[in-house]
Amino acid sequence: MRERPANQIKVTSITRRLHFRQIRKSLWRSFRSDVLLMLVCLISYLAGQEMAAAGKINLQASRLFTNGKNGSEILYRVITGSGKTVLELPMNRFLTGLLIAAAVIFALQFLWVWITYIPEDHGIREILSPLDALALRADELSRLSFSEEKYQALEEAIDRIQPQDAGILSLGDSDLVGVEAAMNNLLLRMRETYAQQSRFVNDASHELRTPIAVIQGYVNMLERWGKEDESILNESITAIRHESDHMNHLVEQLLFLARGDSGRTELHPEETDLNLLMKEIYEESFMIDESHPYRFSGTDQPLTAAIDPGLFKQSIRILTDNAAKYTKPGDEILLSCGKTDTGECYVQVQDSGIGMAEADVQHMFERFYRSDDARGYAGTGLGLSIAKWIVDRHRGHFEILSRPGLGTRIRIVLPQQGQPQ
Repeated sequence: MRERPANQIKVTSITRRLHFRQIRKSLWRSFRSDVLLMLVCLISYLAGQEMAAAGKINLQASRLFTNGKNGSEILYRVITGSGKTVLELPMNRFLTGLLIAAAVIFALQFLWVWITYIPEDHGIREILSPLDALALRADELSRLSFSEEKYQALEEAIDRIQPQDAGILSLGDSDLVGVEAAMNNLLLRMRETYAQQSRFVNDASHELRTPIAVIQGYVNMLERWGKEDESILNESITAIRHESDHMNHLVEQLLFLARGDSGRTELHPEETDLNLLMKEIYEESFMIDESHPYRFSGTDQPLTAAIDPGLFKQSIRILTDNAAKYTKPGDEILLSCGKTDTGECYVQVQDSGIGMAEADVQHMFERFYRSDDARGYAGTGLGLSIAKWIVDRHRGHFEILSRPGLGTRIRIVLPQQGQPQ
């Protein structure tokens, strides 16, 4: 028979101690209740006997328990202030019956507590089962013996693996299976991070290459003819300013995502009325964008959530700017907020623009991704990535409904009593 590990014995001991502690607490509560009940019964009995003997309860009288003439009898006496004994009551039979009744009641309570706490013992064992499994695992690891050859084989296998390669660590040793799995998981995450960084750098380089080339072209043209030709000078200045603004916007977005990925962007959540926030965005959009009619649909009651007002407003502004960009002048854009059927708060931006195909919806939050239909419009492909980063940090999610040629509805749903990270 295999000996149980000491760690597992300790976990079992903890389970038993917790179980018996619960039983003791329950029995102690029952005992106190029984004592109180017995006192109430005794006082009620004595008061009833005094009423029967004297016709009333004399609060000025003295009451005491004394021994009878034979020494074994307990008497209850009520003596008035004048020294007259109005009641002399033998108590042996009543007290014996009271104690027997108390013992029976307590025995039944003990049996009931023991029966009802059997499921509780099972619940405690379930709660501590991960700790029990951990103890077993720790014991197994402590029994493993690693020789110098195994350490050397592990070191050589790790040296042969490169993060960017597709190979995995394979040791062929049953004692090192756990180490092998952990290393392969680490390599997989490193490769994913490496691929993501490479894709990000390539996309950023591609986006920056165009405005830099345009600026260089106009600078060369200015150097050749712009000094004498005022029209070329003005055209070059306008183009350079436009491309510089585009580059500045792109770099700001890249810096925002870089700070977010490195954990340097902090959220400062506070209770915010989403009705007022969306109405503020509606009024700003109405003044800034005169080519589209805006409509706002809110709720009659305050709609509050714990959010970072500045960052969350930035995510909604990104959705609103996109709606205006891809919607024909004169077509309506609807801003709204409310609660879902499950009680979660949401804000929503709906347009009647070009819409998106289902395949594009699946990639719309990827950095620098732009659908074929969207490439004819100005943009960097980073706005929705920033919006998603902000919403993810608020532990919210997007619900998207879009049809090509009909428009797009994007809803940001926040958890109940928003809990940002």
